Amino acid sequence: MQTDKILIDTIGLNCPLPVIKAEKQLSMMQSGQSFVLLASDPLAAIDIPNMCNKAGHQLLEQSQDGDILHFEIQKA
Repeated sequence: MQTDKILIDTIGLNCPLPVIKAEKQLSMMQSGQSFVLLASDPLAAIDIPNMCNKAGHQLLEQSQDGDILHFEIQKA
């Protein structure tokens, strides 16, 4: 398991905070870098992929474990 991944934990935060925190992290990264975002807000399953599509970032992985959504995002 990789331990050098940046992890953004937005569990317990509701829309639009997961997207805002993802955008803030992306603004601090270089192209090609990636991070993992965890969310519990069901709307994140729609909002995070939409944000990636709109901004041109790559959604490397999207999965769900119980109520927790897991996204891996790579900056364009």
